[in-house]
Amino acid sequence: MAIQSLSEEQVQTWSREQKDRWWLANVFRGNMPQLTLRSAVTGFLLGGLLSATNLYVGAKTGWTLGVGLTSVILAFAAFRVMSAIGARDMTILENNASQSIATAAGYMTGPLISGMAAYMWVTNAAMPWHQMLLFNVVLSILGVLVAFPMKRRFINDEQQPFPEGRACGVVLDTLYTSAAAVGMFKAKVLMIAAGAAGFIQFISGDSYMKLIQEKWLGFAKAWYLPHNLDPLYAWLAKTNSEPRLAGVTFKQLALNPALDLAMIGAGGLMGIRSAGSMMIGMILNFVIIVPWMITAGNILPKSGTIAAGDAVFGRAHILNTWALWWGIVLMVTAAMVSLFAKPEIFVEAFKTLLGGKKKQQGADVLKDIELPLWISWVGIPIVGAISVWMAHDWFGVSWLYGALAIPLIIVLTLIAASSTGMTGITPTGSLSKIPQFAFGAADPKHPPTNLMTGVMCVEVASNASNLLMDIKPGYMLGGKPRHQAWGHCIGIIAGALASTPLFYLLFMQGYSPEKAATSATHVQDTMVTEQFSFPSALQWKGVSDLVTSIFGEGTGTLLTPSIITSMIIAGVVGLIMEIVRIKSKGKFPLSPLAIGLGVVVPPDSTLCMFAGALFFSWMHKRYKDKKESGGHRLWIDCHEPICAGIIAGAALIGIGDTLVKVFLLK
Repeated sequence: MAIQSLSEEQVQTWSREQKDRWWLANVFRGNMPQLTLRSAVTGFLLGGLLSATNLYVGAKTGWTLGVGLTSVILAFAAFRVMSAIGARDMTILENNASQSIATAAGYMTGPLISGMAAYMWVTNAAMPWHQMLLFNVVLSILGVLVAFPMKRRFINDEQQPFPEGRACGVVLDTLYTSAAAVGMFKAKVLMIAAGAAGFIQFISGDSYMKLIQEKWLGFAKAWYLPHNLDPLYAWLAKTNSEPRLAGVTFKQLALNPALDLAMIGAGGLMGIRSAGSMMIGMILNFVIIVPWMITAGNILPKSGTIAAGDAVFGRAHILNTWALWWGIVLMVTAAMVSLFAKPEIFVEAFKTLLGGKKKQQGADVLKDIELPLWISWVGIPIVGAISVWMAHDWFGVSWLYGALAIPLIIVLTLIAASSTGMTGITPTGSLSKIPQFAFGAADPKHPPTNLMTGVMCVEVASNASNLLMDIKPGYMLGGKPRHQAWGHCIGIIAGALASTPLFYLLFMQGYSPEKAATSATHVQDTMVTEQFSFPSALQWKGVSDLVTSIFGEGTGTLLTPSIITSMIIAGVVGLIMEIVRIKSKGKFPLSPLAIGLGVVVPPDSTLCMFAGALFFSWMHKRYKDKKESGGHRLWIDCHEPICAGIIAGAALIGIGDTLVKVFLLK
């Protein structure tokens, strides 16, 4: 059936009590099963798997994927199959509860690949796993407690769209009405894409192939599908014909294209504008600017000499010694301009903070199904105090700065929720700079202060905004709000339990306290590899280093004259480009934020994302007007399921290859 909604005039003129009474009479589905044991278990398991893929993709790109639509389709297909053998089919609200749990789990990876990773790099020590897990869980629960008082304003009263949440509601309504066959087709396409990507990832996994061919079959040497151009470069080196720029080989400049299916899928979801901008940033940095700086003597090799032909550079060395800074300034400038260019977000946020509309709201007619407000009023001070204690005892943040972070959390959450409600975009990257600069200036000689207060603010704001996004489809479909609150908490636990141990298995296997004592960058060198670049963490650490350098009376060796010049140019260019993009209402074809991301993401990942975006852009142009064709049904209607399947299949098999290496080959 069509989803019922209020008219624009009703939204503007009715009181919240009138809106709540209308919703109760026309939309609420009463006691239809929602947060049942099977929906909780389904969401828990899906959330664990999807948080693993988010961790894998996020460590490569700095980008966390929305997993709501994927979990909706997978849960729907799983229970349709089970219903064919006698199980009772899942209700629409059970499916919604599963997607809410899975989405909450998927977003738990954000701090791990950004602020927490940067904290470990700055302190050059591994964070104990229990601290990572518990701090993440406590902050996420604080996000739930902060979100529900806002829910009554943003969703019940103002009827904000929350676009991604609304899309989930529309898809669910479609699946459970006359077009259910569409859902099964999308599920089949998703599974086929995952299977194909997983198979290719499997035969290119050197650990899988060594285990099967060398250990199990006794072969002297294992064959696997080459992942990159290393064999070609090795052959060219023997023939003295390896391509070079500024006297440096392509491989030493990190120009080593690879087959990375997860990045192809990510590019398909990202779109051609962002992926194309990343491609421009990559070419500018690694093909033009870096060779120029090498020739000028501003970037020196890690070892060897260019004249002797044995110079060693590599992507990490190029970034850390020079290129990182202009990329970070470009991203930060663009993100902050974009944020402050929407004054209505701040107006709405502070209207809420100062009491909102003066219109009489009347009785609370939903008090028996909403999460009681007293839980938030009691819980926020208690959970907030626990987070401040953790920040002080575990990470050395002073009591004062930890306590000051709590009111800032409320303000930033209001800003984030306003943005998410209107645009579907949660500006966590932009918002993180506010506490980093504020607390970094106040305590510049102790970098953990700006990093961990930033984690506190951003994790709560992100979790609260994403919870409101999850509540939107439940509100559209007539679910009980408090069930979604409990479901979100289940998802928080699922995501923490899945992502925390996986973080250490994937990224910390080479860590040694003894090596950390003798190397100032051991943890960062252990985590940042050719496979995992941690662009979000690089940005967090870059801002932290910059704040320390500016306010902390540093030695001045961090920023050389050429780096400062590049930062100034990048800041001006980012400012101009973002203003032009905003003034053109998004018609300007380039994204300065994505150009900066192309600087810090490995070139091979950028190439794969561009290839994925280009392919799906071509398919959209080819079939967009052929609505009755099989091509339209496959490449346009199933665009997101195909990309999600490619990402999930490649990421899960890629994770398995690492685990085989750790547990079965060592």
